[in-house]
Amino acid sequence: MWLYSSLFISALSSATLLPGSSEILLSSLALENQVNLISLWLVATMGNVLGSCINYWLGMNLMRFKHRRWFPVSIEQINKAQLHYKRYGSYSLLLAWLPIIGDPLTVFAGVFAMKKRLFLLLITIGKGVRYAMVIAVAVKVEQLI
Repeated sequence: MWLYSSLFISALSSATLLPGSSEILLSSLALENQVNLISLWLVATMGNVLGSCINYWLGMNLMRFKHRRWFPVSIEQINKAQLHYKRYGSYSLLLAWLPIIGDPLTVFAGVFAMKKRLFLLLITIGKGVRYAMVIAVAVKVEQLI
């Protein structure tokens, strides 16, 4: 059970603005003989989606501080980002699993008040496909060795 808990926490923290790499843990767990690959996939995906939901929530709540002097982004920068987000926004969330740009995409979704159901759908698809690929590659590499 601790394996699944560790994977969940790793996947959750990897999806937030905190550093993390759940792919390494997932790959190593996928090579264990006594694990269910579908359970691993579900746990990793759920943890990562929850981490993205935390980012979304942070983005939603961040905007109430936009008029404070210490706020790190100007109103002009926010408006410019909103134009880009409207152009590419929603479906860019399918790429929220990418390093560096993925986490900010989920924060922007909250900042710009994206519909929660669409957010969850796109995030779950993108992150679920990514983790399925991680498991598939790990298993295939082990078979080749």
